Amino acid sequence: MPDRLLRLSPNDHVAVALTALEPGEAMSPFSDATVRDPVPAGHKVALRPVGAGEQVLRLGQPIGIAARLIAVGEHVHMHNLDYPGSLAGHTITVTPPPALTNREPPTFLGYRRDDGRVGTRNYIGVLTTVNCAAGVAHLIANRFADPAWRNDHPHIDGVVALSHGSGCSVSDGSPSMDMLRRVLAGYARHPNFAGVLIVGLGCEDNLIELLCEQEGLELGGAVRSLTIQEVGGTRATADAGAAIVREIMAEAGNQGREPFPVSELCVGLQCGGSDSFSGISANPALGVAADILIGYGGTAILSETPEIYGAENLLLQRVASEDVGRRLIELLDWWKDYTAHEPKGFDNNPSPGNRAGGLTTILEKSLGALSKGGSTTLMEVYPYAEAVHKRGLVFMDSPGYDPISVTGQIAGGANLICFTTGRGSCFGCRPSPSLKIATNSAMYRRMQDDMDVNCGTVLDGEASLEEAGQAIFEAMVRTASGAPTKSELLGYGEHEFLPWHVNAWV
Repeated sequence: MPDRLLRLSPNDHVAVALTALEPGEAMSPFSDATVRDPVPAGHKVALRPVGAGEQVLRLGQPIGIAARLIAVGEHVHMHNLDYPGSLAGHTITVTPPPALTNREPPTFLGYRRDDGRVGTRNYIGVLTTVNCAAGVAHLIANRFADPAWRNDHPHIDGVVALSHGSGCSVSDGSPSMDMLRRVLAGYARHPNFAGVLIVGLGCEDNLIELLCEQEGLELGGAVRSLTIQEVGGTRATADAGAAIVREIMAEAGNQGREPFPVSELCVGLQCGGSDSFSGISANPALGVAADILIGYGGTAILSETPEIYGAENLLLQRVASEDVGRRLIELLDWWKDYTAHEPKGFDNNPSPGNRAGGLTTILEKSLGALSKGGSTTLMEVYPYAEAVHKRGLVFMDSPGYDPISVTGQIAGGANLICFTTGRGSCFGCRPSPSLKIATNSAMYRRMQDDMDVNCGTVLDGEASLEEAGQAIFEAMVRTASGAPTKSELLGYGEHEFLPWHVNAWV
């Protein structure tokens, strides 16, 4: 790896600046020319002339077309690179499922639930059917803010209230209601919860009985409910709710951790606050970790449908069936129509921070985002928040907005989240712990209180992608066994609960 420039594929028209470059600096060994413009770290510099209208390649894939003639040594970014829409082909190639390793699987310490799944945490949840119940839910959880109760229930990780802003003026049968109910049912059944209390108001569209009927959710035992209007108001419901939480604690609080193979892990793969280094270090390293997990029989969920656009061909060339490939294409077609009303369509996805970090188009961002999924066969495609049953690499439809996407992954069963970031995203998501993985060492050092793993070592020449991926996998196992993540220590996780809505609220 050269000290200052990195070319990711022999066919690439551009190299990535590992540090800021100034005009006149050499571009060897890739070119005898010198840099023409200031190029910030993470941004691209042209290695050869690119004619107007010609595709520009990074990682051997098109990331846009030249808006005009681009000279050797020129900074390549929004001022001279146009977004043409996806240039990816849709040829579907069916590949066999990945072979499992014959090595003895590592184990982690978790909690076996009645449905056979294994939790990595042991929370008690307070969920709401409607925004009107949010205040009461948090009053109930706040009754357990004093940690003294842990003396009697040391195996309970905490009481967490997860409220949202919907549940009324959303019709039965609408996409938003269906997704909201899938999310709530998925959380109510989640293996990281020892038990759950669902709080409703009593007159909302998303009544508790309608939620349970649609999702086949049975009340009693580990899943209880209260309705504020029936119990008698805020204080009465808070008192009754706290009493129910204590009952759940008494019933579940003595369950300790036991060893389980890592095949019981279901990991949500996320990236947020991405930069140009995301697709070079942390994301492909996470892909290596996902491949290791899948080799042991575990599951990894790739999501954020707008952030595979333009790179979908790389997934379509390794699907388990024609049907899986077609359904992935159908998702992208839906999103193409859905984003048609946005000023820039799909290309409105990269944020100002993404672009400042060197990502010019959604096509470029997608190349990096997709690498989180590793190299194994795509086994299944799921709607948002649907329960994940297939093992291996799967895809779940979701927006590119991290809280919404992670909420869907957890509802689907993810008992651990791995979240890469280049700009320094701050995030956590109860009840599933979130490992934060830095793409570059400068940000890692600057935000050590938030970051768990530094993949900047890849850029620094101190670790290979394989070594960084192994380090992430080992962090997964430690975290699943109870080691707290930085976001857990900081108290993140309640405000990031955000179910997806796609139709109008009245």
